[in-house]
Amino acid sequence: MIKFKLVPKILLLIFVLLVIAGCKNEHKEAPKVTQPTLPKTMAIKPKVLPVKPAIKPVEKIKITFIELGSLKCIPCKMMQPIMDEIAKEYKGQVKVVFYDVWTEEGQPYVEKYRVRGIPTQVFLDDKGEEYYRHLGFFPKDDLVKVLELKGVK
Repeated sequence: MIKFKLVPKILLLIFVLLVIAGCKNEHKEAPKVTQPTLPKTMAIKPKVLPVKPAIKPVEKIKITFIELGSLKCIPCKMMQPIMDEIAKEYKGQVKVVFYDVWTEEGQPYVEKYRVRGIPTQVFLDDKGEEYYRHLGFFPKDDLVKVLELKGVK
């Protein structure tokens, strides 16, 4: 008599064998299709058209603007519309990043960017090196001047 402990193992073995048997590579050659030949009077000469690039070249990001704050802090909330405006107005030149440091996901950035208070703005150049830092609410006009230091227009 077959012990009941062996039944699942036997069923698993049968399943694996069926899967392997169903995965055999059967190669069939596709039927050859012949091109009809046109009389010389009907032959069409190909016309070469100028190619225009479909995608415009992307500008290199000049600055990464990192905002370290929270969605629950009043000065941080005041920075949200400014960050949105910067992201739209300087698209392709400035990358705007926001980390909510009061969340579990944002905690590692507190130490990485040495945050002492929020909101903190950190500006990285195109090599990823910090060139400017600000603590507290940062008015847009002053923030734009920091962007212009690295050639953002």
